[in-house]
Amino acid sequence: MKISYKWLKDYIDFDLSPEEVSRILTDTGLEVEGLEEVESIKGGLKGVVIGKVLTCKPHENSDHLSVTTVDLGNGDTKQIVCGAPNVAEGQTVPVATVGTTLYNGDEEFKIKKSKIRGEESYGMICAEDEIGVGDSHDGIMVLPDDAKVGTPASKYFNVESDYVFEIGLTPNRIDGASHIGTARDLAAFLNLEKPTQYKKPAVDAFKSDRTDNPIKLTIEDTEGCYRYSATTVEGITVKESPEWLKNRLKAIGLSPINNVVDITNFVLHETGQPLHAFDADKIKGDHVIVKTLPEGTKFKTLDEEVRTLTSRDLMICNAEEGMTLAGIFGGIDSGVTDKTTRVFLESAWFNPVRVRKSARYHGLNTDSSFRFERGTDPNGTIYALKRAALLIKELAGGEITSDIIDEYPKKAQPFDVKFSLKRFQTLAGKQIDRELILKILKSLEIEVANEQGDTLDLKVPPYRVDVQREADVTEEILRIYGYNNIEIGDRVHASLSYQPKPDEEALRNRISDMLTASAFNEAMSNSITKAEYFEAFDTFNAEESVMLLNPLSNDLNAMRQTLLFSAMEAVEYNANRQNADLKLYEFGKVYSKRTTDSDNPLKAYAERTQLALVLTGNKQDDTWSVNQEPTSFYELKAHAENVMKRMGVDVDQIEQEFLSNDICREGLVYKYNNKEIARLMIVSKQVKNFFDLKADVYFAQLEWEYLVKLFGKVKTQFTEVSKFPAVRRDMALLLDKSVTFDQLKQSALKAEKKLIKQVGLFDVYEGENIEEGKKSYALSFIIQDETKTLKDKQIDKLMSKLKGTFEHKFGAQLR
Repeated sequence: MKISYKWLKDYIDFDLSPEEVSRILTDTGLEVEGLEEVESIKGGLKGVVIGKVLTCKPHENSDHLSVTTVDLGNGDTKQIVCGAPNVAEGQTVPVATVGTTLYNGDEEFKIKKSKIRGEESYGMICAEDEIGVGDSHDGIMVLPDDAKVGTPASKYFNVESDYVFEIGLTPNRIDGASHIGTARDLAAFLNLEKPTQYKKPAVDAFKSDRTDNPIKLTIEDTEGCYRYSATTVEGITVKESPEWLKNRLKAIGLSPINNVVDITNFVLHETGQPLHAFDADKIKGDHVIVKTLPEGTKFKTLDEEVRTLTSRDLMICNAEEGMTLAGIFGGIDSGVTDKTTRVFLESAWFNPVRVRKSARYHGLNTDSSFRFERGTDPNGTIYALKRAALLIKELAGGEITSDIIDEYPKKAQPFDVKFSLKRFQTLAGKQIDRELILKILKSLEIEVANEQGDTLDLKVPPYRVDVQREADVTEEILRIYGYNNIEIGDRVHASLSYQPKPDEEALRNRISDMLTASAFNEAMSNSITKAEYFEAFDTFNAEESVMLLNPLSNDLNAMRQTLLFSAMEAVEYNANRQNADLKLYEFGKVYSKRTTDSDNPLKAYAERTQLALVLTGNKQDDTWSVNQEPTSFYELKAHAENVMKRMGVDVDQIEQEFLSNDICREGLVYKYNNKEIARLMIVSKQVKNFFDLKADVYFAQLEWEYLVKLFGKVKTQFTEVSKFPAVRRDMALLLDKSVTFDQLKQSALKAEKKLIKQVGLFDVYEGENIEEGKKSYALSFIIQDETKTLKDKQIDKLMSKLKGTFEHKFGAQLR
């Protein structure tokens, strides 16, 4: 956003340099990202002077050039070769001297001494468009005879110099998106040192000259239009704007169009309130209706694009057709032209969400939509309307021929905020005088409705959409008081106890290196996704989705609850590009909503970091020595357990639960100390169909923050390699199909913690000679005593104990 230094001075009296103003604005929250000196004519006409043509004769070697002698003042005469057909002796003309830089849009060219067909030329006699004072290029610009020779053209054409602040406006500070809004902040800061007030131009002179030509107004869509104010001005003359108005607009990068349109743009950047001027004679039926049009209606906008409307696009219509996209862009057939003599001025307050969605849908981003979608001042419509109407009367003539129409069905109320001075002092870390706090609040137009001891009942104006809580008011006071004025205290209240924590970044790098060495590629995806994913599958509670209030599109309207769909999008993207064999990992955050009634908004939401692994396609391709082998769930399981081992987790202590739902065909939930640490799955057919995928996809999500926490508790212990031999014993069991190997393994380790070093599964059999619903497991046990050689009797006793455990817990039979 651009703010003019000179323009600011129309509303506040100060003697600060542009650099000082820049620093103050940045300190008070309107960050100045750039400061640029600008001229009303690019280049400032430096090097261009007023000259007089003393002699003019045809060029001997050309039938269209003339050789002139030009007096540049103070007896300085130059020979200049000129190609204009209208150059003549005795003319007073603008002359660009050697070394002058002239501009044509963004292009620049420098005047040099030259020889043209044998004749030397020391400058250029200029046309209007060549020096930026007009559009004509029919010939050189001939000035009145009273123009003094030798006068710098910058002085003759009243070239203004200004400074422009480029402000990086944050979304919450739309109140600063105008010169008056910026002046308000500047005055609030300066008022700390000496009484300073910003002043808005008076509109008391506004009155209706007559009311014999009213235009009827109807708001059908009150949910889209909260307030609509308007008036009519008749008998105007549309023409070029005066220099002061054009210079104001050009300083902030706008191109002047005509006096009426320029006034609406001027008032927009002055007050922050968008306006629109209709040619009133084009309002069919003398009736303005604020409504929506049927889905698919065609509407041609000012840029001559034919747009297809949605049923939610708010339109300003006449009795027969649409005239503008409300708050966004005008129509081709309703705007002001050179023939307009009667205008209908609109000043409204539209629903920010509706404006934003329509602007995004149609790919439009205008000065009006920028402000409406962030929230304009609902109580500023009348002031801006009167200001514009008075300027039109002054610069275009005419009469105000209607009273102000003002439809305001539901008035915007100030935000009520209870503010504790005691809590403020604690937060600020400094005792700030009560009277100074009240002074700042008054400067920011925050009303103190009631004072009860240390508690203030505040009424915040509706245009401050970002100030609705006590913390917001605290921020407002501190930014005006100055964060740099809050000294560091003599005492630091802190606990000196030190609790070492794992270096999460180093751990992440460690796991990344390990996975990369295992042929994985790292993926990075957007945390914002589509809510449709969580609505389509019962595994997720759609109500727990963290929805965006102002999404850019329906595909980016929610924070993700899982990394699964990000992984599936990556698989789909690669599959569509014939890259079917994938091993990907991603560290990413997931989000969910806990409650909606928490007093602390932060407690209502959960944010966790997870590590996702995804495999699909072939583990390896055909080579001369190895056959093609598809990837499998067990490869995923191996990689996931390797990550856990690397993070110091004893995988033998992990409990496993079978998993199956609408996103998981088959899978496992890993729990450690009764808390979930990971989920591994074969992605369901429903999910694959959602992404139009055929091949199996294997997905794991690990709770990274829990892994980091566990790593911090790991104590590395070194154990001497046993001198005594280990013994292997095997056991074949007949079991129900529902019994898992992990259950058997955990039971064995619990039954004998000291001697059993390893439990393995080396054969699974189902089929002939095995009854229905049963299976055969062949288990291996590595048994070892660290202090002595085991005897057969001890080993047999242990195996008997295991047999009894399996029979009792799982109904197993020894085969």
